[in-house]
Amino acid sequence: MEVITRSVLTCPNCGARSAEEMPLDACIFFFECQTCHSRLRPKPGDCCVFCSYGNAKCPPVQRQAGDCQTS
Repeated sequence: MEVITRSVLTCPNCGARSAEEMPLDACIFFFECQTCHSRLRPKPGDCCVFCSYGNAKCPPVQRQAGDCQTS
């Protein structure tokens, strides 16, 4: 399976969208919306902002490498 490395994050506060490159071997826990400057955090149970607000899950989850929080 091919791993997707770009995801479009959608800010839950203002609805702004931002296409971002995801790291292959790490999770991004914080992201600042460039429009409203809200600091996004993962929803409970998600490992990163891409899994919570992106149109693609982070690469570690895509590869089913286990729990991203411990990767």
